[in-house]
Amino acid sequence: MKLHRLAFTLTLPLAVLGGTALAAPAPTAPPAAATRPTAPEPAPANAKLPTPSSAAQKLYSAAKADLLQVRSLLRSGRTQSSVGSGFLVGTSNLVLTNYHVVSQFALDPETYTGEWVDTAGQRGNIELLAVDVLHDLAVVRVNRYGTGVFKLPDGPLKLTQGQYLYSLGNPLDLGFAISEGAYNGVIARTFYDQLMFSGPINSGMSGGPAVTADGEVAGINVSKRLDGELVSFLVPVRYAQELLRRVDPAVKPPQDFTAIVTQQLLAHQKAMVDQLLSGPLTLKTMGPYQVPVRESEQMRCWGQSNAQANARGEKPFAVDNTSCTMESAVFVSDTLQTGQVGIRHQYLRSTGLDRIRFAQLSSASFKNEALGSHGDRRLTGPECTEQFIRTRSLPMRAVMCVRAYRKFAGLYDFTVLTASTDDALMNLQSRLDVRGVSYDNGMRSARAFLQALGREDGR
Repeated sequence: MKLHRLAFTLTLPLAVLGGTALAAPAPTAPPAAATRPTAPEPAPANAKLPTPSSAAQKLYSAAKADLLQVRSLLRSGRTQSSVGSGFLVGTSNLVLTNYHVVSQFALDPETYTGEWVDTAGQRGNIELLAVDVLHDLAVVRVNRYGTGVFKLPDGPLKLTQGQYLYSLGNPLDLGFAISEGAYNGVIARTFYDQLMFSGPINSGMSGGPAVTADGEVAGINVSKRLDGELVSFLVPVRYAQELLRRVDPAVKPPQDFTAIVTQQLLAHQKAMVDQLLSGPLTLKTMGPYQVPVRESEQMRCWGQSNAQANARGEKPFAVDNTSCTMESAVFVSDTLQTGQVGIRHQYLRSTGLDRIRFAQLSSASFKNEALGSHGDRRLTGPECTEQFIRTRSLPMRAVMCVRAYRKFAGLYDFTVLTASTDDALMNLQSRLDVRGVSYDNGMRSARAFLQALGREDGR
């Protein structure tokens, strides 16, 4: 089965890693239309620069003392490894930032440590107090105090679509900056709420605040779409309020946050699988087959067919594909995102091949599936079992592969791959991928998927 990347989410967590953007692994986007770079128009001799926003000038002037850059450094030689932003909360010495900005020294404190630098060039060490990996937030403690400019609202902050917001941070490690944009609502296609900010934020601004014209913190910079124009995202401030309430300055924080991250990922996978299996999976028709999908605000399905090429005689077979995937995943480290479900179906039928050639075609498609390698440092090699089974109405060849997370005990990736065996000139191949789940929830998902596959005519 060839993989069709029809649904693609291209997001960029906005830290800078080793001088390059720390980009989320993402499917390949369709090629953009070719464009020709245009030579810049010479500026008229009397051209004037745009008038700066008085609100932005006022905000930056008031806020710059409490705006910090958060750096991850190699302990050996203190070489900079990644950079993001953060801000002092009120008059405290607590700094809010993103989890992905501090993930290196949260998970590998033997190798990495943290440092803050302010707009005046002063610097110091930071101490990681708390993380919220699901909402991409962290709280660190520094050896200086805020002036009180960044105040978190006591309750929910009411925003109006189109309302101006101002994002602050250190884009591309070039210097501290402020940018203007607009609030455009809560986006629907993520497992956890995020705000859409129609304004320019760039790598290095992760963890910086986005504030109203009155200076109230509305959200924390977190990511942007790579395939859009000024489509950026903020973590709603209420999640930061909840994390700050869980911080106990009197308790010595753990040196290594791996166990805490594991517990948070286990909570996420339970919520994710409970939502996936909260009701019967939706059944779609592909030829005579019924295939399960789950369409929701977090999971979208896309379809593709070569029927026209087949009708023109260019292909001696026809194939329809349905692909469903969650459009968001949980960032754990620069090499691992998890907590995601994907479903694919391929309906293949011969229009000009004999049985042997069609069997070779469908077998090659099944064989081409990638199930992971033993060389992956994040996961164990796939342990697979294969059986010929029959669901309520469909005989199938079924393969189930399980891989364990090396660093996060109790979490697994499950893959279920099936191929129908009911017809010599027609074939249904299906695949379920559930990433970052407990063994029990992986088995629950696999059983529900297999039980839903069938034929309408019940042959």
